[in-house]
Amino acid sequence: MTMTKPAKRPENAQFSSGPCAKIPGWTPIRLQDALTGRSHRSPEGKARLKLAIDLTREILGVPADYRIGIVPASDTGALEMALWSMLGARGVDMLAWESFGEGWISDVLKQLKLADVRKFVAPYGELPDLSRVDFSRDVVFTWNGTTSGVRVPNGDWIAADRQGLTICDATSAAFAQNLDFAKLDVTTFSWQKVLGGEGAHGVIILSPRAVERLLTHTPAWPMPKIFRMTSGGKLIEGIFTGETINTPSMLCVEDYIVALHWARGIGGLKTLQARADANAAVVERWLAASPFAANLAKVPETRSNTSVCFTLKGDESVPKKMAKLLDAEGVAHDIGGYRDAPPGLRIWCGATVETADLEALMPWLDWAYAQATAKA
Repeated sequence: MTMTKPAKRPENAQFSSGPCAKIPGWTPIRLQDALTGRSHRSPEGKARLKLAIDLTREILGVPADYRIGIVPASDTGALEMALWSMLGARGVDMLAWESFGEGWISDVLKQLKLADVRKFVAPYGELPDLSRVDFSRDVVFTWNGTTSGVRVPNGDWIAADRQGLTICDATSAAFAQNLDFAKLDVTTFSWQKVLGGEGAHGVIILSPRAVERLLTHTPAWPMPKIFRMTSGGKLIEGIFTGETINTPSMLCVEDYIVALHWARGIGGLKTLQARADANAAVVERWLAASPFAANLAKVPETRSNTSVCFTLKGDESVPKKMAKLLDAEGVAHDIGGYRDAPPGLRIWCGATVETADLEALMPWLDWAYAQATAKA
């Protein structure tokens, strides 16, 4: 079957799941006030970093007694900082339903070599049985599975009277989903996701319980410098007031500040979430009507509103052909499914994407599928 190419194209073809689309109207001129050529340890440099922290707290609604730090190596660096610094005091329950969660399990078993580890692993498209988690132990999980499009529906399953720590990789959930900070002791993300920032920097958010663990637990393994949050038995408070562990890019910091100001200007967290919800709804409506595509997340309540993943009828070459066709047409870049996920496509629906662009993209998916499955 052949189809005529749709007449309308997305104005912005950037639907990558990371780094994600820049904020609407972004140009390099927005970074003209970046503190380039200056030390990040200067009073002005520390003030810009502290502003980024303060705006993060305001927009995400982070409790006043939680600490927020900007750290190296994106969300990966932030999450591994938590694992290396805090685990080992108790047994740990590790949850995974996609590639990054499985990566954290590998770190804990093969690198930290912890003995008391329970694994709860679900296939792509599903969640493990959350009722089996033991909150007398530490618990490590992703809030939103970027490569599976499956998220936890809320934080109700997390015990309020827990004894262990909850360590949450929230990188594709922060600024788009309701993170229940009362249930989270460590929360990590990278600003390259929902706010479309530049890569290489991570954010770590610590509850008072997490700080207490840092002060009372000494890991059994050597600690790399970039993972150290204590010195001489005390918390390095500067990390959480703008004194970063290593040298940050002040261009990237400025870009994050610009995105945070944009988020504040459009109405803050509720508006960011509403934009992501509206975007995901466009794809959901198309999936509901499609005879050849299905959401990878089986349960509607667990479907991501940012990284929407779906499978396609046909062999595994079909999504690859579609992604290549759409890229060549300049209507959708970087939407191939993650390499470890079931063959399919993944469309980013975070707040920086315009709903009208997704609406324009949907007919192109029909066209690309027809082309990819047409017999020679």
